[in-house]
Amino acid sequence: MAFKRSLSALVLALPLLANGLVTRRTICADGTSVANGACCKLIPVVKDLTENLFEGECGDAAHGALRLVFHDAIAISPTLGGGGADGSIAVFNATELTFHANTGIDDVLDAVGPFLLKHSDVMTPGDFIQLAGAVSLTQCNGAPRVKFVMGRPPPKAAAPNLLVPEPFDSVATILQRFGELGFTKEETVAVIGGSHSVAGADDIVPNEQGIPFDQTPSIFDTQIFVDVQLRGTMIPGNGTTEGEVETAVPGTVRLQSDHLLARDASTSCIWQSFVNQQSKMAQVFGEAIFKMSLLGQTQSKLVDCSEVIPRAIPFSHGPATLPPGQTLKDIEQACAASPFPTLSTQPGPVTSVPAIPQADDS
Repeated sequence: MAFKRSLSALVLALPLLANGLVTRRTICADGTSVANGACCKLIPVVKDLTENLFEGECGDAAHGALRLVFHDAIAISPTLGGGGADGSIAVFNATELTFHANTGIDDVLDAVGPFLLKHSDVMTPGDFIQLAGAVSLTQCNGAPRVKFVMGRPPPKAAAPNLLVPEPFDSVATILQRFGELGFTKEETVAVIGGSHSVAGADDIVPNEQGIPFDQTPSIFDTQIFVDVQLRGTMIPGNGTTEGEVETAVPGTVRLQSDHLLARDASTSCIWQSFVNQQSKMAQVFGEAIFKMSLLGQTQSKLVDCSEVIPRAIPFSHGPATLPPGQTLKDIEQACAASPFPTLSTQPGPVTSVPAIPQADDS
């Protein structure tokens, strides 16, 4: 892995920022007004990420940056340790990429890593990963503008293994993992469902990459909460792999963990509650992602640089719908408290959702 070799040369004597009292606003070189002048140095980084990594698209690179936020930050435990959102997944990649749950993160680091190294004189790895994740969301129609704070110290060690949830984990295991870090059930469902709204699987279907989890992988919407609730009828590729169950939409793949969250008595009504509730889903997701970015950190020691994050793209896609040829009878109703929302069916013949073009495709 190219990035793995390059990072071995990175000296972790990186700049740290104090959270001093600021009474006057600063106008950065590009005209951005910030409460703390230290945030100005992030503006060229944001521009570089937007133009040269994400290329203004909610595509594979943006999806990968968001995935990296989760895999780095969630790796902390009150009993087992770990640094949380500290960048250890990049700095100590030789260790953390051997963890089964981090399968495929090597490709993400190969894409993101050169930018992390390029800006290592400005930001620590933990800050960079969270900034890249926040900027990645602003490439996606409907995604929230997530707050960003700076000043995380460099990581001291690799995170322990077995802290990142797996797609074959039970609902109880997932809730326990999130719960011990202070996340509610609603936040847990929003983070998982929302993240999979703009994502694809690279290591689930053999010899296939970029297989979407729902019909709209470049749009941050609630379609994932409909597609996963449909009765599964097919498996993409040749046979199932661990953590995969039948999907209902041609061209997509369904994770067992999503399937169970949509059907378990403890989470099914929460899952259903996000269907066509775009504002609610975006708000809960955004607040939970920011909360995740603080894991292992002391917020009072960090500088709020949220002003450098680009404005969110307003949601303009329309309501979630049923795929062509399917009706509400194809929904596997799981919430006992309320019926599934009424949805329209997309017109036309059944089609297959195309794979997400990969960042290294020419």
